[in-house]
Amino acid sequence: MTEAALILRARLNEAFAGETLKTAIVLGSGLGGLVGELDDPVHIRYSDLPDFPKSGVSGHAGEVVVGRLSGKLVMVLAGRAHYYEQGNASAMRPVLQTLKALGLEMLILTNAAGSVVQHMAPGSVMLIDDHINYSGMNPLIGEHTEARFTGMTAAYDGELKQAFRDAAQKAGETLHEGVYMWFSGPSFETPAEIRMARILGADAVGMSTVPEVILSRFLGLRVAACSVITNYGAGMSGDELSHDETKTMAPLGGQKLQKIIKILVGDIG
Repeated sequence: MTEAALILRARLNEAFAGETLKTAIVLGSGLGGLVGELDDPVHIRYSDLPDFPKSGVSGHAGEVVVGRLSGKLVMVLAGRAHYYEQGNASAMRPVLQTLKALGLEMLILTNAAGSVVQHMAPGSVMLIDDHINYSGMNPLIGEHTEARFTGMTAAYDGELKQAFRDAAQKAGETLHEGVYMWFSGPSFETPAEIRMARILGADAVGMSTVPEVILSRFLGLRVAACSVITNYGAGMSGDELSHDETKTMAPLGGQKLQKIIKILVGDIG
């Protein structure tokens, strides 16, 4: 068990002794509003947990928050480390190993992304059905066991995807579905790259999530992921892209996603 897991277990036993914790949620840029929905929250800073990453991106709080959502105990990871910060695709591995050590089974990933299709406008929510690792990086490079040959045919858990669809229907929210393409960042894509992404089958582009999916499947965690669409891709609207736009627009779709996740957690436990 990791040192971070031991610290978290002690804090959780003190606050929630006897309660089952099976689900974790990673919050993307501008999606921190879900933390405010938790009852009886316990906050632990990443800086207090050995080997946890220190995110240098505004809009990422950098803390673990455990509390009750829809009556169920969940762990919320408010912030992530990105490949573009230090050139390390496996930056989130210590976090995910800690979740596994604590006995968590399901991981819900969220991100802010750009749409490459006209029908999915800013403010939309997209369930990720599959991904394209366009960056070429892989968080399992350097892993020496045979487990590095992790299958990705069903990277996104089918039962969890259906649970998302059911929750969106109950919430009365439109849930798009599509393929997410991972670019390394931190610069935004060019118009030519957006056209390429569309031709290759992507529906949205972003700078995160895919390494966490690969690591989660390597560790045996079940995964589902959603993107909040904050903008159209470069060249689609005529406007230049910025991180400020991401932070401004993310809460709009984020409110829809929060409604869906609250119902989802209540349904799946």
